[in-house]
Amino acid sequence: MTIPTHTAPLHLRQIGPEVYAAPQLDAAAMAEAARQGFRAVVNNRPDFEHGPDQPENADIQAAARAQGLEYRFLPVDGGYQSPEDAAAMARLLAELPRPLLLFCRSGARSTRLFHLAQQT
Repeated sequence: MTIPTHTAPLHLRQIGPEVYAAPQLDAAAMAEAARQGFRAVVNNRPDFEHGPDQPENADIQAAARAQGLEYRFLPVDGGYQSPEDAAAMARLLAELPRPLLLFCRSGARSTRLFHLAQQT
């Protein structure tokens, strides 16, 4: 697989110590994430949530791993993050190296999930 170069900056918001949230990322963004020093990425957006134009998790995962990034897929609903979702995120926060990058459609769901995980 050839990974295109990502030229647009990542739109990041720091949400915790060495934890950042971003809107939808694609496979090309994984090279930029690695360049910026991230060590792990978590995708919180289910595949095909809003149609076929959304990047697929498998492509993003392959690109992340090709860049040496730890990668996890924790798809959660945009309108509701369950206690089980929060517990799963808490486990990922405990195991993944930092700096850590979380993403979803806008970054809001990942941010909410991060804060819920802090309460578990």
